[in-house]
Amino acid sequence: MRTALLVPLLFLSTPVFAGTFTAPDGCKAKLTVQSRGCMVSHFYTCEKDAKGDQWRADYDASGPFFLSRIDSETQWLESYESNPTVKETLDADPKDPASFSGLLATGLDTFDFALTKDNGEHTVIKGFDKLTGKTATIDGVTLQQTEFEYTQTDGKGIVQRHSKGHEFISAEWRTFFSGHAEFEADDGTWTPVDGAPVSFILSGEPGFDATTPLFECDAQMSSLGNPSLGPAAFTPAR
Repeated sequence: MRTALLVPLLFLSTPVFAGTFTAPDGCKAKLTVQSRGCMVSHFYTCEKDAKGDQWRADYDASGPFFLSRIDSETQWLESYESNPTVKETLDADPKDPASFSGLLATGLDTFDFALTKDNGEHTVIKGFDKLTGKTATIDGVTLQQTEFEYTQTDGKGIVQRHSKGHEFISAEWRTFFSGHAEFEADDGTWTPVDGAPVSFILSGEPGFDATTPLFECDAQMSSLGNPSLGPAAFTPAR
């Protein structure tokens, strides 16, 4: 078993306290991102993973709540939620795999893939990412803006989530960052959320590996009664 696969159980059982994130043995932390919506994320890579794979560990005001691994094309290979702990993995042979290279080359990437949780739940996610041609410079980092929309359905085709909005991508880091999104409720109303990055912190810079989120935490705590407004809403579909 790879060292990286041992991380989720350790990560999700971490006590809640202010401190620093430590990547597991054989792994190296690369980037810390403080975002709106009271979230801080840590990006790291592991020697035993395939080339281009990267992990992201998300913390909110209560501690760690989400962990995921993507490949070089930003396909969501596996993820782990907490409370309760649930593992979700990408099903083999997706109909239309996500392609970060295709998005950069043509400005549009469609996707159609399935995910399975270890509790037996099965979902299908279909949608697109499209470059808008706009860029944004955040904390000295220039990002390209995307437009996205996706629908998540269960094994019977019942819609579980419908979302649209704008995100950001970094061609250098080959990853997506959240932006302004909307989630459609059962009654047809749309709820806006904004988890855009505020600061990018590299190794050796103040705040690198800090696990305490810094921005909009008062607003996030007041929204805990509505899951659509919590930090999980800022997590991309893949």
